Amino acid sequence: MGRGLFNRGNGRDEAEKPFWISYADLMTALMVLFLVVMAVALLAVTKTVTEQEAREAQYKADIDNCMAIAVEAAKRHEGVKVDLRRNVIDFGDRARFDFNSDRLSDEQEGVLRRFVPELLNMADSDTCQRVLKRIVVEGYTDKTGTYLANLGLSLRRSQRVLCAMFKPNGPDPLTQAQKEAVRDVFLVGGFAFNSSKDTPEESRRVEMRIEFLGIDEKRPASVEGAGGDFGRCPI
Repeated sequence: MGRGLFNRGNGRDEAEKPFWISYADLMTALMVLFLVVMAVALLAVTKTVTEQEAREAQYKADIDNCMAIAVEAAKRHEGVKVDLRRNVIDFGDRARFDFNSDRLSDEQEGVLRRFVPELLNMADSDTCQRVLKRIVVEGYTDKTGTYLANLGLSLRRSQRVLCAMFKPNGPDPLTQAQKEAVRDVFLVGGFAFNSSKDTPEESRRVEMRIEFLGIDEKRPASVEGAGGDFGRCPI
């Protein structure tokens, strides 16, 4: 009977004793918590990297598809070539200038007016709308003459290409909507005798360089309120 009373008292003492976690158990719990936090952080970083890689892959694919449309368009126009390394459309003999001249023949203007709508269709495609920034018309000269004189001449040659687009008469004129699209998408640039070709004749040329947006860059808005009067180029 005495042993029974003693045992009951001992159980009561054990029940009332407070619970203190050991130092080892505390460190184990903290380590587990740390590992859980690190695992969550790594998953978040991995997801971010994966999403960025997917965006970059889609961006590159859109550019490749956009340039593929330009290549197919060039195949339908004799003498027009696409340099995929530079993203440049070269018209070769189809848009070449005489020495010290910024004039294009009626035939050359017709070539440009037939090809440019292809570029406008390209720019309006779903793929290109995501990445296309603008199309820069670049005029070049040979190495004869001074730098500033050739810079002005190359700029006038670029402008002459745009003049051919806005010309109200001649073969294959552009529609009003196409002219407005040219105004929104095309930009004139002059390059003097930079990137000269093997011969002076080949250097006196015009190219169209396709520029693309950066991966997070937004496409510029269309010109608003510019009106439909495009003016006339000097004779």
